[in-house]
Amino acid sequence: MSGKWEWSKVAATAVFGLISVCFLIPLLWMVSAASKIESEVWTFPIRWIPKTWNFMNNFQEVWLGKVPFTIFYANSIKIAVMTTAATILFSSMAGYAFAKIRFAGRHAVFGLLLSLMMIPEQATLVPRYILIRWLGLYDTHEALVLLMMFSIYFTFLFRQFIAGIHNDYLEAAQIDGAGYFRTYWQIVVPLSKPIFATVAIIKFIWTWNDYQTPLIFLVSRQLFPIPLGIQYFKEEFATSIAVMMMASLSAIVPLLALFLVLQRHVIRGISLGGVKG
Repeated sequence: MSGKWEWSKVAATAVFGLISVCFLIPLLWMVSAASKIESEVWTFPIRWIPKTWNFMNNFQEVWLGKVPFTIFYANSIKIAVMTTAATILFSSMAGYAFAKIRFAGRHAVFGLLLSLMMIPEQATLVPRYILIRWLGLYDTHEALVLLMMFSIYFTFLFRQFIAGIHNDYLEAAQIDGAGYFRTYWQIVVPLSKPIFATVAIIKFIWTWNDYQTPLIFLVSRQLFPIPLGIQYFKEEFATSIAVMMMASLSAIVPLLALFLVLQRHVIRGISLGGVKG
């Protein structure tokens, strides 16, 4: 290992470390502001450690105050969990079919699906709105789950990963009498844990943060998820940035916890899914 290479590695680490700190500064400021009284939030230069701690009062204002934050939170968990589970099921089965099951027109259908990714989501809002009204699902959580449970992108990720599984495993299962579903459930799923974790965390985050779909398809306040519920904090606490930051901090806790639990599988799944196939 040469000295030149070591210095370049140290320099690259320092640069990326500095960039990481820049990305963390807004999060640290949010945590700091959520712990302060209002008069300390806008002090300059920034006082990162609050002079007067007000964390518990802000916490109680968010969770026990006038805005039903617990209802918004429960709605977000329900929608995100149901959508993520359905997406994993359908996308993984579709990916398995495109990767390992031979049928006429397989490559043509897969290419057609990929071409549909070029259509912007906003271009299909009106047809989706008409469809949901026709099904009688407008202003329900089921409408959001139905609209977000199918994904070409995640089908592509699953297909790429499953294509890397050696055919010997699948042929051995078929010799033992396993059908397509049993092969998928007992062979493909256990060997594909990294891509399952990757899709789970990405889909959960996307669904949790989605603002557009609930805004279009929900009108009842008691059905709102957190992205819409945060709007009520802007109306009730427009001049209280500390409470707003506490609500925002509470909203990202599940995302941080999920990423910390699954990060090892996520990194491996993305790297493998991007090169196989």
